[in-house]
Amino acid sequence: MDATRRPARDTSGTVRALANWANLSTPLGLAVAALGRCEVRRGPRGLHLAEGYRLGFPVAGAFTVGSVVITPGRFDELARRLPRLLEHEERHATQWCHWLGLPMLPAYLVAAAWSWLRTGDLGAANWFEVRAGLADGGYRTDGRHRAGRGHRTDGRHRAGRGYRTRSSARPSRRRADRSR
Repeated sequence: MDATRRPARDTSGTVRALANWANLSTPLGLAVAALGRCEVRRGPRGLHLAEGYRLGFPVAGAFTVGSVVITPGRFDELARRLPRLLEHEERHATQWCHWLGLPMLPAYLVAAAWSWLRTGDLGAANWFEVRAGLADGGYRTDGRHRAGRGHRTDGRHRAGRGYRTRSSARPSRRRADRSR
């Protein structure tokens, strides 16, 4: 083999699909799709596409569990608005594989909470969404997000509600002091 040639990648998604079956994330995704009364069909590169999700959570144009991409709408409508959305969701399927399935769920929730605290947006600073491609997933990439409590948009710490600097600390007044 030529030293400059890299081994071929699994472009069909077969290895990922098998791994996500083995790590139980795809069966979980199919159960979520069934619970949401979705119509499921085979998609490209080992994905399953589930349309017509009827539950109210999570609130998203699409989300992925294992190798199952779930949407409340139709994929053809989503593709018109976000032509690279399926590629974004496919990257999430790969993340499920890399995280060995079910451990990704709490890791994703922690990343979403971190993003919310930092930016006021669940995806802007979420490691999983950033790695999957924010723009491909329909997330804002212009940096216009509400600054989280105690943070500034320029990344420096700011004293705010719940954060006191030494110079702004005042002695607290007790109820007994007010009764005089």
